[in-house]
Amino acid sequence: MSADIETLRRRSELLRAARNFFYRQQFIEIESPVRIPANAPEEYIEAIPAGGEFLRTSPELALKVLLSRGAERIFEIGSAFRAGEFGSRHREEFTILEYYAVGWDYRRLARFTARLAAQLARRVTGGCEVLWRGRKLDFSRSEFITVDEAYRRYAGVSAFDADADGSFDELMVTKVEPQLGGEGLTFLIDYPASRASLSRRRADDPRVAERWELYAAGVELGNAFGELTDPVEQRERFRAAAEFRAGQGMLAYPEAEEFFAALERGIPDSSGCALGFDRLAMLLLGADDIGAVRL
Repeated sequence: MSADIETLRRRSELLRAARNFFYRQQFIEIESPVRIPANAPEEYIEAIPAGGEFLRTSPELALKVLLSRGAERIFEIGSAFRAGEFGSRHREEFTILEYYAVGWDYRRLARFTARLAAQLARRVTGGCEVLWRGRKLDFSRSEFITVDEAYRRYAGVSAFDADADGSFDELMVTKVEPQLGGEGLTFLIDYPASRASLSRRRADDPRVAERWELYAAGVELGNAFGELTDPVEQRERFRAAAEFRAGQGMLAYPEAEEFFAALERGIPDSSGCALGFDRLAMLLLGADDIGAVRL
């Protein structure tokens, strides 16, 4: 427990400001289960077993079930868990802020997220400028750059070529990410379709997916999708991810039956974002480690 009481007070102000921001936009706050039968089988995220079930790696599947039941704007702030994650920007237990809006495309969600970040910056600084590790960041400034543009600019190679030759992840960590969000917020947008995760392909360019990640000072803060709602394609992606996980000796999850029932029932066109609240608080409060802003 390295966070001091004053920092926890300021974190509390951020939480209150975040909730008020969503309330003003007519979002409903949700509290979904932390222990669940199955997580989405993601290739590099490992869940923690708990009493015959699993601690959630995010509330994503539960919130999408609610979309299929008529929810239109929902958000949740709560704990998520990922095995083996520890460092200045990682903890096995962390606070996630996740939100979904029916009828919004992924670019509208990005603009909404930029306003949220600027509002939280104002709450703690009185303005939009924050200082983190000697870098001045203006949270009122945001830019969009496609993944392919970023790879060409910072790694000297097409993102599609890097994806094909297996260098995508290494180049992302060593060349691309450190350059993102140098002066404010950067939305890294339109991932190669092979890295679509739970996002849909762009109708006008099926080479890429409706996905973005948010960065500031080289720190990834959020991951967002124009949501994939096709149950057939989603099953295929989950099977491929499960096969990869099996080859890596990772945990096998049961099928997420309630989530697929929701897909069959119909999830409306929507977009959603998972934001790492601890990382955002770390930047806004000028801390070097997320351990300084949470218990």
